[in-house]
Amino acid sequence: MNNLFDIACNFSSDRFDKDLDLVIERAQISGVNKFLLVSASLTDFNKIYKIYNNNSANSFYSIGVHPHHANEININEIKKMKDMISKYSPSCIGETGLDFFRNLSTYEEQIYAFEEQIKLAIEFNKPLYLHQRDSHEDFIKIINQYKNSLPKCVVHCFTGTQSELDDYLDLDFYIGLTGWICDERRNVELRQSIKNIPLNKLMIETDCPYLIPRNLENKPKNNRNEPSFLPHIAEEISSLMDIELNKFTEATYSNSIDFFS
Repeated sequence: MNNLFDIACNFSSDRFDKDLDLVIERAQISGVNKFLLVSASLTDFNKIYKIYNNNSANSFYSIGVHPHHANEININEIKKMKDMISKYSPSCIGETGLDFFRNLSTYEEQIYAFEEQIKLAIEFNKPLYLHQRDSHEDFIKIINQYKNSLPKCVVHCFTGTQSELDDYLDLDFYIGLTGWICDERRNVELRQSIKNIPLNKLMIETDCPYLIPRNLENKPKNNRNEPSFLPHIAEEISSLMDIELNKFTEATYSNSIDFFS
């Protein structure tokens, strides 16, 4: 199997505090040699940047605020984010978007934080790393307001419908797929619709420590997902798409390098 790029590593999670070096070592042994360190809050950044500096040869990182943390965003925090982007030049802005499944931040807070981060991505010409859950209608309305100015975009952890997929592909967005795809009970439509994703628009991810693949053999006792499981996800997706595995991994790796570099 070719090298793999995990475009969603939540390494700032305290679930990695005790053994992150071993997690990265296991990933590399498994052929996963590139990682995107995902920002969920500005308070994550110091930890993420330290991890990046310890693994700069194989890591990329984002700056952004997840919709769960949108209540942290105000005018002062946007200025702070702008200064951070200018100083550190991250590989992308995000993850940002809308999440109406839990509504940990209010509707208004999420809309404001999302739009402000879109504006920053446009201003700095940085790729947008997007999150959408149970919010597609509002999400796409906001995106369409800026679609003529948007930089490259990826909808990470895509678990939506064929209609949602069509909207994203019409906008020339990249699509990130996770181990969620490995649950055949809940993903009948998704497992069929991914065949319609052009290979040059596809990336893969674990979203670790979350979303451990349901059909993974020998799951760890702590049920923690990690990048070393990405080859399992790649095999599942390539099989569903009826694409030869090496062709699939070569393409998704190349797409990710091009997107985040």
